[in-house]
Amino acid sequence: MNTDKTRRQITFEAARLMYTRQESEYYRAKMKAGRRICRGWVKPSLLPSNTEIRDEIQRFVSLYEGDKRFDNLRDMRLTAWRMMRLLHRFKPKLIGSTLTGFVRRGSDVDLHLFSSSLEAITGTLDEQGLFYDVEHKHVRKHGEDRIFTHVHVHEKFPVELTCYAANQSHVVFKSSITGKAIERASLNEFEELLKEKYPDLDLEEVLAATDFEIDRFELYRLLLIPLENVEQSKKYHPEGDVLYHSLQVFDLALEAQPYDEEFLLAALLHDVGKAIDPLDHVNSGLEALEGSITPRTQWLIDNHMETHKIQERTLGARAMRRLQLSPDYEDLILLGECDRGGRVPGADVPDIDETLDILRELSRTCGA
Repeated sequence: MNTDKTRRQITFEAARLMYTRQESEYYRAKMKAGRRICRGWVKPSLLPSNTEIRDEIQRFVSLYEGDKRFDNLRDMRLTAWRMMRLLHRFKPKLIGSTLTGFVRRGSDVDLHLFSSSLEAITGTLDEQGLFYDVEHKHVRKHGEDRIFTHVHVHEKFPVELTCYAANQSHVVFKSSITGKAIERASLNEFEELLKEKYPDLDLEEVLAATDFEIDRFELYRLLLIPLENVEQSKKYHPEGDVLYHSLQVFDLALEAQPYDEEFLLAALLHDVGKAIDPLDHVNSGLEALEGSITPRTQWLIDNHMETHKIQERTLGARAMRRLQLSPDYEDLILLGECDRGGRVPGADVPDIDETLDILRELSRTCGA
């Protein structure tokens, strides 16, 4: 066996697993890659270092993302800076790829916060109207059980806040890549880095001209969740609740037009109003979605019920001509076909988070 070649193959496969987000931890990625390449047990000497995998990931980034990664890095750093400004009283420290510059598709902003009160942190986020989830993660390291508290903020780029006790701000953390003290930056240190890397950038002007961007995908999730409790007529919807139906329609739309975010959103969100006002679900849904969808998506949702009249041949001639004049008429007809097709009991569908992950990635790669 050529050990150098095998090690390179394992490095490549581990990097691929991490770049495509199939694995998030270096150890799991290298072990899975090793077993796959060696078809079973793998010698420890064949496993690459975390640094080797990280460098290979950057080659993936350069190959598949090109110069766009530099724009993303700048925007991620500004997101981090604004979040650090907002949470300055919790002595934020920036760590990870946003600081080092080794970002890739799907990277998030990682901040350490130091406070004796989780409620103080979430209260600050609430004041800004930001969406977030709190996660208490059980971890066993070096024979010791620990609970880590993470706050996941749904911003333009995902932000993960890891919360520590107020008296731990000077504790040295070890890097899983090098084993050395982890690189991290305070707000002042990070501002100096931004001035050095982007000398033409006026931070105060950026802060005055921008605001925190409410994550539209989190709004979609909040509107979709209640649909699970909305039952429908078994005569027309034998599949069951509205959420299950909506996910089926999305899945069919994804198969038909996988790169059309506007169309996919119309398929996923066309019935969100049924949890708000079942008697007028189209208008109530559009009102809830106002400002978070494009005019094309809005038009498709607004007229999706007309497709059933077209199929039943009950739509008036004037209304029919109005729809046919639209450049999106054929897509509307396709949406109606997906709507009627998404009524299969027991169909296998993705869950809400999987659908939103698909749409997030599509938005990032296609700039929709």
